[in-house]
Amino acid sequence: MINEVVIIGGADPSSWPDMTQYNLETTAFIGVDRGSLYGIKAGFELEAAVGDFDSLSEVEWQWLTTQLDDIARCPAEKDDTDMQLGILKAIEKHPKADYTLIGATGGRLDHYLSNLWLPLQERFMPYFEKIRILDDQNSVTYFNPGKHKIFKEADKKYLAYVCLVPITKLSLYDAKYKLDQVDFIYPTSLSSNEFVGDVSHFSFESGLMCVIQSKDKK
Repeated sequence: MINEVVIIGGADPSSWPDMTQYNLETTAFIGVDRGSLYGIKAGFELEAAVGDFDSLSEVEWQWLTTQLDDIARCPAEKDDTDMQLGILKAIEKHPKADYTLIGATGGRLDHYLSNLWLPLQERFMPYFEKIRILDDQNSVTYFNPGKHKIFKEADKKYLAYVCLVPITKLSLYDAKYKLDQVDFIYPTSLSSNEFVGDVSHFSFESGLMCVIQSKDKK
């Protein structure tokens, strides 16, 4: 049974998280544009590939078509980004899985912001808390209103609470820097907080948030 789908974007593989964390028996991989090429060359068996593939040369595209049966090539001028198409393909194939985006944060800033806000689209809202973004320095997880606890990742130092939309009554109970029912009327990142122990609890009444655990680059 597939529990997680890793969607591989086109950022350089040097930005990928530790890929040994994935159980190949329970993880599926889908390539997005040039990420398809990177994924196959890294030794991962892709279920599918999607995108306009405008970042590939003709030779690379022809090679890719010999490696996969399920390739959906779209026009460069389209309403969806390649990563959005990748998420849609993942949901189509494995609607009950969790979805991890890698190769989604390096390179162009507009791509990064598009991927960060991607889960807020209405069509992805049913999967909001099932989507995360990982790279070699950061993990991004998404939260609906309510009470939550997060566990410290062993290699991370910093903790950021990101208000993606206006937030009401945000409380940080046991992080290094605490809050008690504070409202934020515009998107903001409460950066450079830290865990005190191995678990941190927080809650908010309305809005949408993501939490970023991060570390400095060596």
